[in-house]
Amino acid sequence: MAWNEPGGGNRDPWSNKGGDQGPPDLDEVVRKLQEKMGGLFGGKRRGGGGGDGEGGGSGGGGMSNNSKKGIGVIVGLVALVVLGIESFYIIQPAERGVIKRFGAYHSVTAPGPHLKLPFIDTVDVVNVDQVNKIQHRAQMLTKDENIADVTLEVQFRIQDAADFLFQDADPGGTIHGAMESSLREVIGKSRLDDIITENRSAIAAAVQQGTQQLLELYRTGLIVTNVNIQRADVPEAISEAFADAIRAREDRERLQNQAQSYANDVVPRARGEAARLVEDARGYKARVIAEAEGESQRFLALLAEYEKAPRVTRERMFIETMQDVLGNTGKVLLDVKEGSNLTYLPLDRMIRPPTVDTDSAPSSPRIALPAPTDPASGSSFNNRRFDRSRRER
Repeated sequence: MAWNEPGGGNRDPWSNKGGDQGPPDLDEVVRKLQEKMGGLFGGKRRGGGGGDGEGGGSGGGGMSNNSKKGIGVIVGLVALVVLGIESFYIIQPAERGVIKRFGAYHSVTAPGPHLKLPFIDTVDVVNVDQVNKIQHRAQMLTKDENIADVTLEVQFRIQDAADFLFQDADPGGTIHGAMESSLREVIGKSRLDDIITENRSAIAAAVQQGTQQLLELYRTGLIVTNVNIQRADVPEAISEAFADAIRAREDRERLQNQAQSYANDVVPRARGEAARLVEDARGYKARVIAEAEGESQRFLALLAEYEKAPRVTRERMFIETMQDVLGNTGKVLLDVKEGSNLTYLPLDRMIRPPTVDTDSAPSSPRIALPAPTDPASGSSFNNRRFDRSRRER
């Protein structure tokens, strides 16, 4: 049997702690609060005792004028407090306040305390100093028909709070699409070597500029503060082949450098040799021309003398020629007679070329031939010359 059923003997589990220790009655609390409020504003308390007595009923049935005034004052104060709270707001230094009047855009407020029309104006606070980040990774085709695996990080913040709230329904998606479009355009115009080596900063700057232009075109209210290429490499599936291509390119550059070094060594020497040969040729040309001119002048002078005395001139030319020929050769003169002893010829000395010292060696004696007195005797002169040359041999 439950403790609170009829006949349970009032076996309340909390009865040992006293009958007045149970939870208070809610109606009793409300009644006491009403009595206190009535006494505060000058009203009479309800009559004591239980039941619905007439005295109590007549005392609490109405409300005095003072009570009505007190309630009006409280309502007025509460209304003033509510109006003050709704009319006053503060914008922090890193924020901007966007005011909407009847739900439509009205203005943007700067940091500091401001007032607004209560229940008419609403304020949306936007943080314009907070830097946000998004990352994007994609494989793209380069200018030289290679594949580049690029990971890009874009940092941006809100520049125009009104455009950010009202001009674009999805600013985050817009900046992601603008970044990807700009990145694909720049990668498609660049070579793979430039992307993975020295031109990363230039590519990042181009992506930032292109992304910002698209954001301004769509009026997203965002500004790109920095673009960082975190990774730029070839896909893992072709990394080994690309490494082989890099080694081949390095070998090519090494061989080109060696060839250029060899050319830098050989070409100047060849040019110097060519210049020397040209100068030698010019000197030879000048010398030959001078000798030819001298010979021609000598011949012209000899011609004049020859025209005066042809025979004498011929003999003199013959004698001078024989002097030059015999002066540089070894000679053996034999006078053979009948019954003479055996003649010894030193052939070894005759075959050996003579060493003639032009400074110390005496000049060979000139052979003086008697000049014929008559031009008609030229044949006899020729015969004597032939016999002399035969005896010398």
